[in-house]
Amino acid sequence: MIKIDRNNQTIAIPESVPIIPVRNTVFFPHQFIPLAIGRQKSIKLVEDAIKGDSIIGVVSQKEGSVDDPAPEDLYKIGTIARILKVIDLPDGSKSAFIQGINRFEVKSVIQTDPYIVATNELKDDMQPKDPLKVEAFATNLKNLFQQASELAPEITNEHQAMIGNIQEPGIVADVVIAFSNISVAEKQEVLETFDIEERLNKATYIFNKYLQTLELGKKIQNEVQDEISRSQREMYLRQQLKAIQKELGEYDETSDVGEMKKKLDEADLPEDVQKVAEKELDRLSRMHPASAEYTVSRSYLDWITELPWNKSTEDNLNIEDVQKRLNEDHYGLDKVKKRILEYLAVRKLKNDMRGPILCFVGPPGVGKTSLGRSIADAMGRKFVRISLGGVRDEAEIRGHRRTYIGALPGRIIQGIKRAGSNNPVFMLDEIDKVGADFRGDPSAALLEVLDPEQNNSFSDHYLEVPFDLSKVMFIATANIPDTIIPALKDRMEVIEIPSYVEEEKVGIAKKFLVPKQIKEHGLDSEQIHFTDDALHNIINSYTREAGVRNLERQIATISRGVARDVASGKKDQNTIDKEDIEKFLGPIKFYSDVAERIDEPGIVTGLAWTPMGGDILFIETSKMPGKGNLILTG
Repeated sequence: MIKIDRNNQTIAIPESVPIIPVRNTVFFPHQFIPLAIGRQKSIKLVEDAIKGDSIIGVVSQKEGSVDDPAPEDLYKIGTIARILKVIDLPDGSKSAFIQGINRFEVKSVIQTDPYIVATNELKDDMQPKDPLKVEAFATNLKNLFQQASELAPEITNEHQAMIGNIQEPGIVADVVIAFSNISVAEKQEVLETFDIEERLNKATYIFNKYLQTLELGKKIQNEVQDEISRSQREMYLRQQLKAIQKELGEYDETSDVGEMKKKLDEADLPEDVQKVAEKELDRLSRMHPASAEYTVSRSYLDWITELPWNKSTEDNLNIEDVQKRLNEDHYGLDKVKKRILEYLAVRKLKNDMRGPILCFVGPPGVGKTSLGRSIADAMGRKFVRISLGGVRDEAEIRGHRRTYIGALPGRIIQGIKRAGSNNPVFMLDEIDKVGADFRGDPSAALLEVLDPEQNNSFSDHYLEVPFDLSKVMFIATANIPDTIIPALKDRMEVIEIPSYVEEEKVGIAKKFLVPKQIKEHGLDSEQIHFTDDALHNIINSYTREAGVRNLERQIATISRGVARDVASGKKDQNTIDKEDIEKFLGPIKFYSDVAERIDEPGIVTGLAWTPMGGDILFIETSKMPGKGNLILTG
């Protein structure tokens, strides 16, 4: 038991005291505060303490987020306090009025349950060697506190009067720091300083820094106050943030503007695009996030930063490898393959060659679209496809101007963004089916896209900055070239893909279609096998087309029938021969016209052109009685 004198009272301090942890604050000697008690351990501690001598140790937590602190979560230095009064609150918690008595050090923990009890060693103030210097420190600290009272709303007139009446320099440092809105670590640093002169020195430094923060906040408030009107009060905090950024000379990287500035710095934009983007970013920084224009400006900058202005994929210039890949994916089509290999050969010799603009013309189902994807895979480029069938609005190609609600770039720029590189294989599917109406003619807009002399500076209405399309390999597809406007057709290299003859269809079926359908229906090559006669029979008697789409459907129908037999256990092996076709596909749909030819007078054979390779016509004449006159018309 240690006895100390405080305010003409002798207080007995036991050798061990219960420790009550406090968070987000530091309790100093000579303070009187109401302490909110909510933890069950702390409530039990207070109840036990008031039954005894009411002496407790108040120690701050190192981390305020810890709900049930262990001894190692607490600082070693705290304050011996006396409980003066306890009030029970309706929610079950308590409010204890406590008085700080003396600093102490936790020596050893002797109990942790139901609450912490520890032995203590009182820490008295070390008297100064130069009392005059200490008095000067204390007077200066009081003056600083007086200055801060004009800037900090938490410092009241009662606080000022209390500080003015304190005569002991060490207590001045404690109370000034206790009343200040500074961090727990800085307050604890003052509490752990026993030398009065050193404590005043630390307190003066910490409070000076706090005062400078208040003065800077006042300066910022004055700068933005003129810009705030009654209708802009909700912008007050944001304006303060902007003024802080102005003081620091930088954007906050966590804000939209800071994040966008970081994206612009990393985007590697062309010089002219960089200037436009920075101007738009400056405009964005002056907007309120709730305004409609803010979203428009932010979306525009997102498009600018996410486009691959200088990102390219490396071409596969190994001609033999490309040829092998093309042959693996498509049967025949030698003319197209030859043109692609010629382009790669020249590209290998001349690095800056512009991308070709090709147009594949042929009937449906001959593989025009899949050939474009195969070309991209063989060359090691990204593949983008857009369908132009039924497109009637010119803005679909060039985009909408940003003045319109929901404006977006056109399909060309959208496709480039999806590809992530500025040299993809870009397929314009069904270019012969583009329409025109009062909204404009998309074919006219495509003139710039598909002109090698102009597309190095393609201007989208949304972006309003040029984008280089000269590295893109454009491939258009069409069924009938007659509907393409002459100016557009003139800009493309038209490559006709004819319909397949019977032998080619058999080769495609054996190499591609049959293995694909076997795999898709869960079969294997041992469970189903098509003979050549069966394939010829399907082609001649059940399909009549230029391509192979119907052929694939018929093969799929047979595969489903075999899959049903295998699943039901009827057959494990199925060889599909010519005689088996009718069982799966039903009666023959098409008969050969050659069988209808007869050697009789009055019938003559004519020829007709069809997308399927042509056909023969039978023209019959009949003898009728007449007048013997010949009438010519026409």
